[in-house]
Amino acid sequence: MLYRLTLTEILQMVKERKTNAKEVFFSLKKRIEEVEKYVNAYITVFDEEPEEKGLLNGIPIAIKDNICMKDKRTTCASRILENFIPPYDATVVERLKKSGASFIGKTNMDEFAMGSSCETSHFGPTKNPWNTNYIPGGSSGGSAAAVASGEAICALGSDTGGSIRQPAALCGVVGMKPTYGRVSRYGLVAFASSLDQIGPITRTVEDTALLLNIICGKDERDSTSADIPVPDFRKALNRDIRDVKIGVYEKGLEDCSKAVKENFKKAEDVFAGLGAELIPVDLPHLEYAVADYYIIAPAEASSNLARYDGVRYGFQQWRDDLMEMYRETRSSGFGNEVKRRILLGTYVLSSGYYDAYYLKAQKVRTLIKEDFDKAFDRVKAIILPTSPAEAFRLGERINDPLKMYLSDIFTIPANLAGLPAISVPMGLSEDCLPVGLQIVGRAFCEDEIISIAHAFERETCFYKKIPVFKEQI
Repeated sequence: MLYRLTLTEILQMVKERKTNAKEVFFSLKKRIEEVEKYVNAYITVFDEEPEEKGLLNGIPIAIKDNICMKDKRTTCASRILENFIPPYDATVVERLKKSGASFIGKTNMDEFAMGSSCETSHFGPTKNPWNTNYIPGGSSGGSAAAVASGEAICALGSDTGGSIRQPAALCGVVGMKPTYGRVSRYGLVAFASSLDQIGPITRTVEDTALLLNIICGKDERDSTSADIPVPDFRKALNRDIRDVKIGVYEKGLEDCSKAVKENFKKAEDVFAGLGAELIPVDLPHLEYAVADYYIIAPAEASSNLARYDGVRYGFQQWRDDLMEMYRETRSSGFGNEVKRRILLGTYVLSSGYYDAYYLKAQKVRTLIKEDFDKAFDRVKAIILPTSPAEAFRLGERINDPLKMYLSDIFTIPANLAGLPAISVPMGLSEDCLPVGLQIVGRAFCEDEIISIAHAFERETCFYKKIPVFKEQI
């Protein structure tokens, strides 16, 4: 059952010659054959056998399908890019290849990363391995479900408003959004350029630290990439967090589910038992974060998605009239959620509304960042739930966009402020669905939240729990 091991465990076994990359690859392929029809975690599965080389020794990694891979179909889970083959690799893919990684496949997602449930994919919804009647979260739901179900050892996702952390929480795995600018966005198909960030989804914090060491760093091809030294994040593991000041955002618990409230209180007790100092913090403008995000993100999306016109690449609905071709291509090529956000973004950027909406939203974004800055004068990190509730049933919110958007109420603020944040499992609901703990840190201080997350993980050992898949199928 190699597919059940962590990346660190497998690398140690390879070092001791107890296994090799090909055995891991075929273990994953067999697992995919067994459960993929129930989970739908992948859009494309690869057949190339790995070569053992480099730090990662050929271990296969899953990649979200909005991250470009040379000569591999990259669809963004959309009809409009259904057959798009990029001629180049994203920087993160290049860096993984240089470190010896191989790749198992491209994972399913909400179309163009717009969603919180992985239900808007042109290729059908992904399902939660803990209970296939429930959503896995989104938009990186395929990556999170693949790791949780044993169809991948680890994966990359992208996070615009919580799209790594929220599905990681709902699938019971670890997901991290690095500081904006820490990881190159070159080769990531853009949704909202000032918010998007690539990050890892793994079974353990240690595996997350290992992948971050590989994918982080300055990239000349990305003008938003920060020229800041990258530490060895593994050195943050096993640190004593005694007397570390951790902020607690208690107000966020008011509208959470019973399972989230109870497990969050237990998490506070764990930190207290580890000797950390818990300090209540006030983040007064967080109540505006969702509204703020759904002005800024759609505005940027309406600009970024203008390139999909049926002329240059991707799906085309041919018409003799040029404007009619544009209209028909975009109308039938994009799904409802993508069209909804394009329309919303176009509206808030239009003449007469720009100042009232977009400009004001940017000012509120600044206030949210200042709230965090003030809190970080007193604490090293802030804990809050990753999601206000455990996973909901498939189809339950697909026709209620507002309720769907509120799934990201706790994750959006870190994107607006450009801060690093990690989600680690903190327990199960009565229905055996995972809930996650989120730790937000200071800009470019990923090592601090990794040390706190690892201390919590060591104490709780939740990563050893796995979905009882046979009961579902």
